[in-house]
Amino acid sequence: MTHAEAEDNIKLLLEKSKTEPALNFLGIKILELKPGYSKLSIKLKPEFINAYGIIFGGITMSLADEAFGYAVNSLKLPTVAAQFNIHFLLAPDNDDELIAEAKVIKSGRRLAIAEVEVTNTKGKLIAKVSASGVPL
Repeated sequence: MTHAEAEDNIKLLLEKSKTEPALNFLGIKILELKPGYSKLSIKLKPEFINAYGIIFGGITMSLADEAFGYAVNSLKLPTVAAQFNIHFLLAPDNDDELIAEAKVIKSGRRLAIAEVEVTNTKGKLIAKVSASGVPL
C-alpha cells in the first residue's frame, strides 16, 4: 500500500466516523489516526457501571476493538476482526477517561495483526490486547 492510499483510507475513515452508530453511541473520540496507528478515548459514564459497582469490561473491550478497527482499516479497507484476546489488568475509576492506542504489527494480504494498550489518564495500564483481522 502506498502512503497516498493509506491517506485516502484515513480520510474515508474519519468521514465515516462522524456517522458510525457504535462510536457515537458510546461517545468514543478519535484522537489520532495515521497509517497503522490509532488513538481513541472514551469518557466513562455512570451508565457503564455493572452490578458490582465497577465499569463493565465490555466498555473497555469496545474501546480497544474500535481502536483496532481504525488502525487496521487505515491500511486495508475493509478489514474485520477475526480474533481478539484481552487481558484486563486494572479496573478504571468509574469517572475516568480511557485511552486506547492500537499499533498494527503486521498487515498482509490475508491477515492483519495489531496490539492495543488501554490506559487511563494517569498512564496506568488498564488492559492489553492482541488481535487479528482479515481483509475482505
